[in-house]
Amino acid sequence: MLESQAVIGDTDMRQAMQQYALRLAGKALDDFEAADSTEIARFIKKEFDRSYGPGWQCIVGTDFGSFVTHHSGCFIYFGIGNLAILLFKGGAGVAPHGGTIAEQARLTALKAAVEA
Repeated sequence: MLESQAVIGDTDMRQAMQQYALRLAGKALDDFEAADSTEIARFIKKEFDRSYGPGWQCIVGTDFGSFVTHHSGCFIYFGIGNLAILLFKGGAGVAPHGGTIAEQARLTALKAAVEA
């Protein structure tokens, strides 16, 4: 399988999630043409939604830039074959360094109260 050829560029996922992402990418490349990046992305996204809850985003291609906000522990960027794959869980209300904005606000208020 192609997953053994994957090269991780950046991640903050647990090892088990990383391996799952690589296995899914390898399976997707076995099942779909490499040029069908939309179907590869759809397959990986739907499987992560099913396994780890909704909200996953997947981008697959040979040339793209990105700047995303993601939940802590829910980001991986890797290459496999000639494709780059970006997989992350994010959305509105996610603080740039993990947790929700509301959680970060509570922590900031608590820290201010302790320091006062």
